Amino acid sequence: MVSKAGKLVPAMTVNGGIPGPTLTFQEGDYAVIYVKNEMDVETSVHWHGILLPNFFDGVPYLTTPPIHPGETQKYEFPLIQSGTYWYHSHTMLQEQSGVYGSIVIEPKEKTLEYDSDLVILLSDWTNQKAMNVLRNLKRGNEWYNIKKGTATPLNQVIARGGFGAQMNFWKQRMEGADIADIYYNAFLNNGQETTQYPDYKPGDKVRVRMINGAASSQFWLTFGGEEPLLVSADGLDVVPVAHNKTFIAIAETYDFIVTIPDSGKIEIRATVQDGSGQTSAFLGKGDVLAAADVSRPDKIGMMMKMAKMDMKMGAPAMKFKPSEEEPKEMMNKWGMQMDDSMNMDNMDHKNMKMDHSKMEKSDMKMDHSKMNMEEKSTSDSSKKAAMQGMDHSKMNHNDPMNKPMEMDHKMDMEKSMDKMPGMDMFAEYNYDYLKSPEKTNFPADEPVNEVLLNLTGNMWRYIWSMNGVPLAEADKIKIEGGKVTRITLNNLTMMHHPMHLHGHFFRVINDKGEYSPLKHTVNVPPMQKITIEFEGTEEGDWFFHCHVLYHMMGGMARVFSYDTPRDPRMKEFPLKKLIKESDEYFNWGSAEIASHMTEVNLMSSNIRNQFNLNAEYGYNRNFEAEVSYERYLYDYFRVFAGVNMENEIEKSLDEISTTAVVGIRFLTPYLFNLDVRLDSKLRPEFRINREIMIFPRTTIFGSYEYQMDFGLTNTLPESGENSNYKGETTWSAGASYIFSRNFSVMGSYDNRFGAGGGLTVRF
Repeated sequence: MVSKAGKLVPAMTVNGGIPGPTLTFQEGDYAVIYVKNEMDVETSVHWHGILLPNFFDGVPYLTTPPIHPGETQKYEFPLIQSGTYWYHSHTMLQEQSGVYGSIVIEPKEKTLEYDSDLVILLSDWTNQKAMNVLRNLKRGNEWYNIKKGTATPLNQVIARGGFGAQMNFWKQRMEGADIADIYYNAFLNNGQETTQYPDYKPGDKVRVRMINGAASSQFWLTFGGEEPLLVSADGLDVVPVAHNKTFIAIAETYDFIVTIPDSGKIEIRATVQDGSGQTSAFLGKGDVLAAADVSRPDKIGMMMKMAKMDMKMGAPAMKFKPSEEEPKEMMNKWGMQMDDSMNMDNMDHKNMKMDHSKMEKSDMKMDHSKMNMEEKSTSDSSKKAAMQGMDHSKMNHNDPMNKPMEMDHKMDMEKSMDKMPGMDMFAEYNYDYLKSPEKTNFPADEPVNEVLLNLTGNMWRYIWSMNGVPLAEADKIKIEGGKVTRITLNNLTMMHHPMHLHGHFFRVINDKGEYSPLKHTVNVPPMQKITIEFEGTEEGDWFFHCHVLYHMMGGMARVFSYDTPRDPRMKEFPLKKLIKESDEYFNWGSAEIASHMTEVNLMSSNIRNQFNLNAEYGYNRNFEAEVSYERYLYDYFRVFAGVNMENEIEKSLDEISTTAVVGIRFLTPYLFNLDVRLDSKLRPEFRINREIMIFPRTTIFGSYEYQMDFGLTNTLPESGENSNYKGETTWSAGASYIFSRNFSVMGSYDNRFGAGGGLTVRF
C-alpha cells in the first residue's frame, strides 16, 4: 500500500520503492541483473533502449519467459553503449502501478564538461486500479475530461463561434479534439510531486537526465535560470543546443547540462501536455528562479482550425478484412488531403517516383553513405551499436510500396505540406533541433524497403491499431537482413503516439539530412507523418508499439520478425498469450433508479464481439428486456441477434411476448446510434438515439423507436381500414448531470413510463 496522492492504494514496487532504484553501469562492462518476483501475479522487465540479445529484451511470451510468482529471472548482456535509459514491466498494465526505474550507463571516456549527475524520472499516478482505468476508457465515459476540465461542452463551443466546426467533427464521427485520455491524481518526478536538491552550489554544472516514464502523459519541460544545454536524446549524444522548452514524449530521455546560479534555486518544471497538472524539481538554495509557464492548449481553437482544413478524420481502427491492410489506400482516403501536385496517386507505383515532377537531386537528397563503424571515439561505440537496426523489408500482407521512394521528392512533399493552412498547429512537435554529431546515413546503393504504417484509433470503443488492424488481428511484419527499412508513420488520429522499437535505434529524418538523429522512440503528432529508417542486422522477433500504455493495450503494436528460428527456451511460452492481452473482454454496466422506472444495462465486449443485456421496467407495469450478441464487422457497423421480451397489453404484465430479433447497428455520421431490425413475427423496427454534452457535466439525450406490424404471422385486431397494419412509436428524452465517475442524477419523460427523475449508477 502506498500513498502518492493523499490516499493509500495497492501498488507494485521495485525493491520497495516507486520508482525503483537507478541501475548504474559502465560502458564496456557486463550487466547481470536478478529479478525476483515476490508478487502473486506474473511479471516481466524490459530494458528500454538497451541494445542486447533478443532473449533478454523482456517482453513476455515474445522474447523472454514471464517471471512467475516466487521465481527469479537472470538477465545478462554486454553494455555496448552509454547514456540515459530506463526499465519497466511489459506485463499488462503493471508499469502504471509502479514497476519502473532508471538506468545510467557511464561512458568509457567523459566527453562533456559537467560536475555531477541528477536523474529525474517523470511519471503519472492514479489512485484507480489500472484495469479499471482501461475499462472506463473502453466504455467511452467522458468523466476523465470532465474531471480535469478539458471537456468541450456545446455551450462553450457555441460561445466561441465554433458550432460549424463541431458539426464538421460530428459529421466525421468525432466528438472533438482530444489530447490526453486519463485523469491523474498526481504527476511525479522521482516519485514525488515536488523534489528539492539543495546541495548543489553556485556554479555547479549538473547533467540532468530527464526520463519520461509515464504510462500515458507527455510533458513540456521548462527551466528557470539560464538556458539549459541539451546534449543527449534517447541516450545518444547530439550536437549541444540551448533549448529551454522541450517536449518529452512518453519513453523518451533527454539530458541537459544546467548551471546553478550565483543566487537562488532553479526550477525544472514538467507540465502535462493538456495542461491538467505539473511536477517540479528545484536545484540549489535561495529564492526560486521559476520555470516558464506553458499555456493550456485551446481544444476548441484546434477544432476550428482543423475544420477549415481539407482533412478527413475518423479512419477505421478495425477493418472488415484485417488480412487485407491496403495502407496506401487508407493514407489517400484519410488525413490531410494533398492537392494534385502532391497526390500520392500521381506516383509510379513501381518505382515510387513522382510523375508530376522531374526534380534534380538536391542537397536534401540523403547521401546514405554508411557511418564509419571503425572510428574510435567513445560515442561511436554507442552509434555502432545503435545502427544495428531492423530491416522491415517486406510485410507479408500487401503493406505499402515495394521499392524505395526518392527521399528528396518525399522531403519536398513534406515541406510543402508544412505550408498548408492550419498545419502550423503541430509545428512545435518537430525534431529539427536535434542533430547527430556524426553522419548517420546509409550507403546510397544499399537496398531500401518502404513500409507505410497508418496509426489508427477508435476513441468510442478505445481500440488502437496500425493500418486499421489491431495487434490481435495482425500478422508479423517479415524482415530480410542486409537492407535498410524506411517506415513512414502516418498518424490518422487526434492523439500523439510515441512509437518505440525494441532492440534497435533508427534515424528520425529531420532537416539535418545526413546528420538526422538516432532514437529508439519517436513521437508522431496528430495528423502528421514522420519517417524513420534503420538497417536490418538483428535476428529474432522484436516488439514495435505505441508507448501510451493504454494505446498499446488497445492494439497499437506489431511484431517485427527477422524470420529466424525461435529461441528453444521460449517453447513453453506461446506468443498468442501476449497477443491476447490486447483482446481481453471488459465488462461494465449501469442502472437507472428513478421515480417512474428502473433500467439496467450490462455489457461484455472485446474487439469484435459484444454481449448486451438491457431491461426496463416502468412502475405503471410496462416492461421490456433484451439479450443480444453483436459482431463488429468494422468500427461503426455490426450485426446482431437476440431475444426480446415485452408486455403485449399496455400497463399490464399478464401477457409477455417473446420474439427473436436480428438486425444491424450502425454509428452514423453526426454520432447517431442506429438500430434496424426484424423480429420473428416479421415486424420491421427502426431505433435511433443520441446524447450530447451541452454544459460542463450536463448532457441531454433522446431516443425514438418505430415498429411496423403488417400482420404477416399474427392476426391484427380489427380497426377499420387499417386492420392490416399496426405501427407502434416509442420515444423518450431527458437530461443528466454527472456528479462523479459512478453517479449521475437524471430526469426524463418516456411515452411508456411517464415522467420522473432519479439516480444513474455506473459500475
